[in-house]
Amino acid sequence: MKKTFDQTSISLKGFYLLSFFGLGSLFPLLGVYFKEEVGLSGTEIGTLMSISPVVMIFAQPLWGIATDYTRRPRSVLVLSLLLTAVLGYSIFLLESYVWLIALLVVFSFMQSALVPVSDSILLNYVQKENKQYGNYRLFGAVGFAIAVYLAGRLAEVFGIHVIFYMFTTVLIICVLFVVRMPKESQSLKTDLRKGIDQLVKMPSYLVFLSATFLVFGPIFANNFYFGFYIQETGGTLAGVGLAFLVAAGSEAPFMKFAGLTIKRWGMMNIMIFAATVSAVRWTFYFFEPSYSVVLITTVVQGFSVGLFIPAAMEYVRTYTPIEVRATAVSLYSAVGNGLGSWFCTFVGGVIFDKFNIFYTYLFFGVLSFAGLFMVFILSRMEVQGRILLHRSI
Repeated sequence: MKKTFDQTSISLKGFYLLSFFGLGSLFPLLGVYFKEEVGLSGTEIGTLMSISPVVMIFAQPLWGIATDYTRRPRSVLVLSLLLTAVLGYSIFLLESYVWLIALLVVFSFMQSALVPVSDSILLNYVQKENKQYGNYRLFGAVGFAIAVYLAGRLAEVFGIHVIFYMFTTVLIICVLFVVRMPKESQSLKTDLRKGIDQLVKMPSYLVFLSATFLVFGPIFANNFYFGFYIQETGGTLAGVGLAFLVAAGSEAPFMKFAGLTIKRWGMMNIMIFAATVSAVRWTFYFFEPSYSVVLITTVVQGFSVGLFIPAAMEYVRTYTPIEVRATAVSLYSAVGNGLGSWFCTFVGGVIFDKFNIFYTYLFFGVLSFAGLFMVFILSRMEVQGRILLHRSI
């Protein structure tokens, strides 16, 4: 029995390592490919790169329904991996802007199943076996970091088209790990109407959503624009890969010890600190520091992303009613990862087109400072809530 558990553990870690390796080999350099090889403008690139977060909002619930209906999450995951791999390579075959929009809609729909379905399988497994979710999810951060570094190095030698071969090959290999994953998964189905109706009556949760929109939006949009920024500061494609390696790699240790950090310093303090780091980082990039300085600053991503994400999830678990918690998590993901990412990616592309990449990061900085302000308001609301509760007792 112990051997079976070990095989399951290896299959889960291998899946996260390879699936995020695939994502890391493609998305950070995809915008650079569109600019240098296809010749698209900043606005066109921003539009294309903003398709994925919008499609995700609508696609993830549909994948949840499919998983609930079939009760075969591994089959759904295999189908998604194979079609995502094929469609991802097909991007390389098109140069028409209109056709790229159509392809990316379908591609984003298929790709949007990877994280929620695999997370559902993993969450069920760690709860049954009394293990830590972060110890598995860490392999995703590691895979992403290594992939961007290798993609940058290989693109320098063989050309940027190599990212499509890496993406497709790794996702196909990833299927071998899925077949050994647990069969069971948690239901992804939530009563959205009932949950949303209850959550919108909670002022503190609405403030929290505003904060995640403003803080997460620039964080996720940075994955698309950081390659342009590195090149503008004098870095090469290999330099882009190295910068992402340091940035994404720094998230792993912070995620591993996020629980202890939150317990010691407090959830709201961690969110304030992480949002401050993000806001200062994006604003600093507006002043056009050299590549070497930018490379050094990328390590602070561990403080911002590696701490804010666990703290935000802890907030949802702590302050939302248990009967609507699944909806609260879905809504939080849709607003931060979906709407926030779409808004910042699209508007960031327009600013890039009209001005330059440095003004795009100034925009990110302004939004993040606004998000920090919302976190301060949220902190005050929670303090006042505890005072009123104490007085009533």
